[in-house]
Amino acid sequence: MIRVLLADDQPLIRSGFRALLDAEDDIEVVAEAADGGEAVDLARRHLPDLALLDVQMPLVDGIEATRRIAADPALAGVHVVILTNYGFDEYVFDALRAGAAGYLVKDIEPEDFLHAVRVAARGDALLAPSITRKLIDRYVTQPPPADTAAVLSQLTNREREAVVLAARGLANDQIAARMVISPVTAKTHINRAMTKLHARDRAQLVVIAYESGLVSPRAAG
Repeated sequence: MIRVLLADDQPLIRSGFRALLDAEDDIEVVAEAADGGEAVDLARRHLPDLALLDVQMPLVDGIEATRRIAADPALAGVHVVILTNYGFDEYVFDALRAGAAGYLVKDIEPEDFLHAVRVAARGDALLAPSITRKLIDRYVTQPPPADTAAVLSQLTNREREAVVLAARGLANDQIAARMVISPVTAKTHINRAMTKLHARDRAQLVVIAYESGLVSPRAAG
C-alpha cells in the first residue's frame, strides 16, 4: 500500500486529488495539510511513502517544506513531489535542489497522475527529457565549480557513464540498453553514485551532474 500525504492550501484541489487516490486499491491518503509547516509535522507523524506538496502555500511553502523533510533523517523514506500550476519554473528548480524527486502539473491527466504517484513512491525520479532540458539550459552559461575533480573522483567509470545517461533523461532500462548491462546493474550504478555524491534521490543526482560539470550542457540533449 502506497501511503500519501497531500499538502495544498486549496481544499477543493486537495479533495479532488484525494478522491482520485483513494479510489485506487494500492494507494491510501493518510493525511492532508493546508501549508508546508503542517505538512512536515504530519510527515513526521505518519511517515508516508510520498508527500505531494503544492509549491506555493502560505506560511511555509512547498520548497521550504521539501528542504525540511530532506534534512530530517527520520523522514529519509519520504519521497517528495511538487505540485504546480505552471509547469517547470524557478520554483520547481529550487524544489529539486531542496530534495524533491520531481514535479507534477495540476492539470495532468488522472491516469498519468496515478502512474506518476506509483513511480515516485518506489523511489524513481519524475524527470522527463523536457525537465532535463531545463536543467541543461540552467547551466549553459555557468562554469563548473572548482571542486569538480574531487566530486567526480569518487565515481567509477561505469558509475559516471550511468549518471551521464540519467542526466540526459534516460530511465534505468534505457541506461541498461546503452551500457549493455541488466536494468538491475544499471540501478546499482545509479544508487552507488547517489550514495557517493550524497544525493537524496535521482533528481538531485541529475542536478549534481550538471553542477559538477560531469555533463556538459552544450553537449547534452
